[in-house]
Amino acid sequence: MVIEKTAGIVVFPEGKSKTNTLADYLIKKYPELKKAGKPPRYGIVHRLDKDTSGILLIAKNNSSLSFLQKQFKERKVIKKYLALVAGIVEKDSGKIETLMGRSPKNRKKQRVFLEGEPKSENKRRAITLYKVIDRFKNCTFLEVEPKTGRKHQIRCHLAWIHHPIIGDKLYGFKNQLNFNLNRHFLHANYLKITLPTGEEKEFRSDLPSELKNIIKTLRENDQGS
Repeated sequence: MVIEKTAGIVVFPEGKSKTNTLADYLIKKYPELKKAGKPPRYGIVHRLDKDTSGILLIAKNNSSLSFLQKQFKERKVIKKYLALVAGIVEKDSGKIETLMGRSPKNRKKQRVFLEGEPKSENKRRAITLYKVIDRFKNCTFLEVEPKTGRKHQIRCHLAWIHHPIIGDKLYGFKNQLNFNLNRHFLHANYLKITLPTGEEKEFRSDLPSELKNIIKTLRENDQGS
C-alpha cells in the first residue's frame, strides 16, 4: 500500500508514546498487516516525522517488507521532499554530507558531527542533496533528496547550514518566520521503488493545501513587488 500521511500523526509508537498512531489505525482497518513485520511498526517500511506529510509505503506481508526494506538499506529508493526554509539559499544546488547522531544536550534532537571531533565515533553518515525551486524575500523553496535515512536527517541538515525548515519548533531558530503554521513545511512528494515483481513504480503527492497556499501567496507577493 501507498498512503498519503497528513501532518500531526505519529507513524508508530516509539519510547513512551501512548497516542493513537497511524500503525494503530492501519491494524484496525487491515488486521492482516499483523502478519507483516513486528509490533509496533508491523508492515510500515519507512517512517515520516509526526509533522511531515506525504508518501508512506506499507508492506502487506513479510516477504514484501524484507524486499522493500532491503532497497532502502541499499539506497536504491529515490525519495524527494519539498521544504520551505528560512533565509536565502545562495547555491542553486548542493550536497550536505556529515556524520549524524543523537544530541548529547537534547535527547529529542539529532546533531551533526564532523569527522574527528569529540564523540563522533560510531556516528552514522548522513547525505542530503538539495535543489532550489524558488527564492522569495526571506525564505527559499527547496526540493530535497535524502540519500541516507537518518532520523530527522533533512531537518537537522538544513538547520546545520543555517536554513531551518519553516515551522520546525525543534530545529528552528528563535523568532523564526513560521507563517502561523502548526506543523513544519516538509512534504514527502515523490517516491520511486522497485516492486517484488521487478516493476518500477513512481508515486507523487501534491503539497497539502495549507502549504500550497503559502507558496502561492509568496509568489503573488513577489510579482506584486
